[in-house]
Amino acid sequence: MMPRAEFLKDVVADLRMAASFVTILPVASSKPAADGAVARATWALPVAGLLVGLAGAVVYKIASRCGLTPNLSALLALATTALITGALHEDGLADTADGLGGGRTRERKLEIMRDSRIGTYGSCALILSFGLRWSALATIANPWLVALALCAAHASARAGVPAFMSLVPPARPDGLSASAGAPPGRSVAIAFALGTLVLALALGPGKALAGLILLSLAGLLLARLAIRQIGGQTGDILGAFEQLGEILILLVAAAFLRGR
Repeated sequence: MMPRAEFLKDVVADLRMAASFVTILPVASSKPAADGAVARATWALPVAGLLVGLAGAVVYKIASRCGLTPNLSALLALATTALITGALHEDGLADTADGLGGGRTRERKLEIMRDSRIGTYGSCALILSFGLRWSALATIANPWLVALALCAAHASARAGVPAFMSLVPPARPDGLSASAGAPPGRSVAIAFALGTLVLALALGPGKALAGLILLSLAGLLLARLAIRQIGGQTGDILGAFEQLGEILILLVAAAFLRGR
């Protein structure tokens, strides 16, 4: 059996790895990651997402206490989460929309997704993403309920990423997703369990089940689309999956939490 000190050291290393993978926070180890370290650390993605959601919730609470309207408070909360993540997932969503929507061949789609410029499809996708999330938070309005919704959305949206990486092969041999590798089954299971737990605690069992069903359907549809059009997943596809998860969970929260 692994000694407790070594086990805790590995847990902390995985948490740092996961946080550095999805945020711009300077928490990564100065030592180079060993082979498979990123894939193994994906179990901690929901924890990193929870921290991002909490940051957005704190800003929303402060803005609300300062007398700002729910609309302005929601906008500031979204700006905070985008800043902490370096808009990594938004960038993935935009590139995915441009690539899958604009290219005619597999090679052209992948080329577009690697282009740093944003096109019409990407612009529309970002407008819809920010608009839907902003509207959902403003609809919920209550700072405590907004905090629950943000934590649920950011944790659960990342909880499915390890499973997506494990089940959908990389579309190309290089790139972020391919270099990370396929997460082991244990990491997939832990991430799913953590995301489900946060979702259930924040929204309640019934609403959590509805959210999980929507997340699963969105993941299946995106996986099928990615495999058919580019042969698998990329880092951009993973970012788009996370954004879809955020949107769906916040919409579920807005539908059931408003007025409470």
